[in-house]
Amino acid sequence: MTSTETPAAPRRSLMMSKSASRLQRLSQTLGQSFLFLVTSLSAIAVLFIFYFIAKDAIPFFSTDLGFNWRNVKEFFTDTGWYPSASPGRFGALSLFYGTAMVTGGAILVAVPLGISAAICLSDVLPFAVRQVVKPVIEILAAIPSVAYGFFALVVFAPMLQNHGGSLLAAGFWVVFLPILGIASVVCGDLVADRFPETRRKVAAPVACGLFGAASLGLLAVVGRQLAAMQISSGTNAFNVSIILGMMALPTVVSVSEDALQAVGRELREGSYALGATRAETIVKAVMPAAVSGMLAAVILGVMRAVGETMVVWMASGNAAQIPSPFYNYMAPVRTLTATIAGDMGEADHVTGSDRYHVLFALALCLLAFSFAMNLASEAIVRRSRRKLGKA
Repeated sequence: MTSTETPAAPRRSLMMSKSASRLQRLSQTLGQSFLFLVTSLSAIAVLFIFYFIAKDAIPFFSTDLGFNWRNVKEFFTDTGWYPSASPGRFGALSLFYGTAMVTGGAILVAVPLGISAAICLSDVLPFAVRQVVKPVIEILAAIPSVAYGFFALVVFAPMLQNHGGSLLAAGFWVVFLPILGIASVVCGDLVADRFPETRRKVAAPVACGLFGAASLGLLAVVGRQLAAMQISSGTNAFNVSIILGMMALPTVVSVSEDALQAVGRELREGSYALGATRAETIVKAVMPAAVSGMLAAVILGVMRAVGETMVVWMASGNAAQIPSPFYNYMAPVRTLTATIAGDMGEADHVTGSDRYHVLFALALCLLAFSFAMNLASEAIVRRSRRKLGKA
C-alpha cells in the first residue's frame, strides 16, 4: 500500500500548487483591476465634467449651418456684457481681463511670501518652532471662502475706502524697505570689488550709503503720493487680490515646504562640506532640487485663485469693464466665476437660450485654462528633471 500511494502524493501536491497558483494569479488580477478602477475614477470624473459642460457650451458657438462666427467674435473680442438685453450682448473680454487681473495680483502676494515662508520653515527656523508655525499657516486653508468674503466686504473694503492711502503707503514701506537694504549691501559689494584691497573698507560703506540714500529719497516720494491717494470704493480688484493671495498662501507654503524637506539632509550636508554658506546652499543646491515641487505649489495656488467664487463675487465690485488705465487695481472688476455664479440662477429659467449656453462657454474656458496650466507644469517639471539628470 505504501509503495503504491507514494507516487500519487507528489502529483496531488503538484495539482494543489497549480490550483493555488491559479487562485493567486486570479486574485492578483482582480486586485490590480480594482485598484486601476479606483485610480481611474478621478480621470473618468474629469472627462464626464468636460463632456457635460462642452455639450451645453457648444450650442453657443454653433448653429445648424456650422460655427456661429458672430457669437465667437463677440465672445472673445467685445467688452459689453449685457446678457439680459434684447438682443443680448455676450462680450466676455472684460470678464477674462478681470479674472487675469485679480489672479495676477494674488500671485504677486502669495508666491513671494509663500516661497519665502517655506524656505524659512525648512532651513532657517528650529524644528520645534516649525512644528508650531506650519499648522497655524495651514489653518488658513480651513477657513471657508465665504468668511474671507465677509472679511473683504465688511472689514477690508471700508478700511480701503476710508484709509486707503495710508494703508498703501504702509504696505509699500513694509515691502520695499527690506529690498532696499539688501540692494544697498549688494551695490556696496559690487563697487568695492573694483577698488584695491586698501580702499575696499572705505568704498563699500560709501557706495552702500549713497545708493541707500538715493533710493530712500525716491521711495519717500512714492510713499507720499500713495498716502495722498483717495479710493472711491473699497470693493475693487486690489481688495480681491489681497484676499485671494492670503487664501492661496497656505497651499503655496505647505507644498513648497514639503518639496524642500523632500530634498534630504545629504544634499545640504554635502554643500556645507564643500564650504558653501547657508544662503548659497539654499539658492544653489536645495531650491534647484525642489523646483518641481515648488512649481506644483505655485500652480495649485494659481488654480485656487482662478477658481475662487465667493470672495470675487462679494468684494470685486462686479463691474464688467476693463479699468482705465488698464493697470488700475482700485477699479471694480468682474471675473468668470462670479459671472457664472451670479447669472446661473436667472439663466436657468431660459434654458436653451444663448444666455444659458454662454455660461457653460465661460465654464469651458475655465476648464481649458486649468488643463493647459497642468500640461505646462508637467512639461516644465520634465524639463527640469532632465536638466538635473544631465547635471
